[in-house]
Amino acid sequence: MSDLKLILDISKTHLISKKKQTAVAALGVTFGIGTFIILMSFMTGLNDLLDGLVLNRTPHIQLFNKIEPSETQPIDKLSKIDGNLNYIHSIKPKLKLERIHNALPLLAELRNNKKVNGASLQTTCKVFYLAGSNKLGGVINGIEVAEEARLFNFKDYIVEGDINSLLKRKNAILLGSGIAKKLSLTIGDKIQVMNTSGSTYSLIISGIYQSGLAEVDDIQSYVNLDMAQQILGMGSNYITRIHVKLFDMNQAVPMSKTIESLYEVNALDIKTANAQFDTGSSIRNLISYAVSITLLIVAGFGIYNILNMFIYEKMNDIAILKATGFTGADVKWIFITQALIIGLLGGSLGIAIGYGGSAFIDNVPFVTEALPTIKTYPINYNPMFYFAGIGFALISTFLAGYLPARKAEKIDPVEIIRGQ
Repeated sequence: MSDLKLILDISKTHLISKKKQTAVAALGVTFGIGTFIILMSFMTGLNDLLDGLVLNRTPHIQLFNKIEPSETQPIDKLSKIDGNLNYIHSIKPKLKLERIHNALPLLAELRNNKKVNGASLQTTCKVFYLAGSNKLGGVINGIEVAEEARLFNFKDYIVEGDINSLLKRKNAILLGSGIAKKLSLTIGDKIQVMNTSGSTYSLIISGIYQSGLAEVDDIQSYVNLDMAQQILGMGSNYITRIHVKLFDMNQAVPMSKTIESLYEVNALDIKTANAQFDTGSSIRNLISYAVSITLLIVAGFGIYNILNMFIYEKMNDIAILKATGFTGADVKWIFITQALIIGLLGGSLGIAIGYGGSAFIDNVPFVTEALPTIKTYPINYNPMFYFAGIGFALISTFLAGYLPARKAEKIDPVEIIRGQ
């Protein structure tokens, strides 16, 4: 191959002589890469946002007691008699408290497990919210405030007030935003709650909780663990749920099965609890990648067509180059170099446009009651999108230039000159 500097000079001369075609080819790469980066940044950012709404507040493993019929009925304990068939109709659940048996020792075991990032206790009580003549059914969750804030980003869903108010005052409540709206209540107001036994308790609203899910915000509120146990009229060992967060979410399924086999408790892993959501997230990601790759492929075909036209228009130049001693390989690398220059210029500008467009979207206001913690559109600034963009620009332009360059390599200069 001839001198690389000479090949670069000839390539630049060809590109400069056809400025309009060069600009069109480079802009095809630019907008292809720029759109790819913007689309991937926005779509993956949106997916991360939706995943976060579910996964940030969902424990990897939930431990609870499930009310269900007895597996072994009294009649099953009798010795079987040949020819007889036992049929039990309308089986009733056995009497079973909602609390987890030996919850505190179980909690200590979990917190000592090296796979567990943390575990928090929760006591759930069904109540009626009372405000004048209004009475709304709902649920109050007693929580360990510090652990909920550390493990599940609980404070991000407090739109008014402070989560630490539950620690400062025992009878404080973080009221669901739907309840507050229906009963026209705000921070500092008092609300009466009545448990299923008819006992009433006066609570002071110290904050408003909004998850973004209307069916949750219309019924659910939070108090500290001791207050929930007091509303139920139970002791400090009355725990209805244990929420576990692992260091590795993929360990949730096997670990939940292990816990169920070792302890008399039901364990629900996050994969089972959110199976449909995981499927939807995977499909959204697949669509995003499919659309983005299609954009890049379209840009590559545009470059291929333009370089093809370059060769037809540069037939005389090719004949002269070969007549003056350039080999077919030299001619091939001249056109491949042109393609790579177009890819590098277009890809670099595409990265700049992609980042600028992403930054612009990231600052566009996005306010909705369903997502109280979100103020602007979500963007994912993953560096891999930028590396993938410039990488695909160079690969696609190389391939788009290689095919017509092979054609130029085989051109016979004698036939071209004779045709003139």
